[in-house]
Amino acid sequence: MESKKRAVPLVYAGLAARCPRCGKGPLFEGYIRITSSCRACGISFEGQDTGDGPAFFIILPLCLITAGLALIVDLKYTPPIWFHFVLWPTFIAILVGLSLRPVKATMLALQYRYRDIENSDTSHLL
Repeated sequence: MESKKRAVPLVYAGLAARCPRCGKGPLFEGYIRITSSCRACGISFEGQDTGDGPAFFIILPLCLITAGLALIVDLKYTPPIWFHFVLWPTFIAILVGLSLRPVKATMLALQYRYRDIENSDTSHLL
């Protein structure tokens, strides 16, 4: 029978940006660079790679929401075009900046939970 991996809740691992196994060690070095291993439990994150997934899952819905909001603002208030050029890129940059870390941490926690990175041979990927 397969033993279940020890893991903290996904919401905690994502929002707190903590190790998906112990929940104590920080997951990031700096803003979005993943640390090589957990300082608390020693798990290695070398094989973990979220790729462009976090950016995709943020940008796709955010662009749809922004387009809808821009249309509503334009129809209701008819601001000058420079207002749109200033407001919406700033809006997108702030929301992406705030949500990239938690989404990346959640995706890494999902990879830890559902992939066997610790025991897999990734030499064929090089």
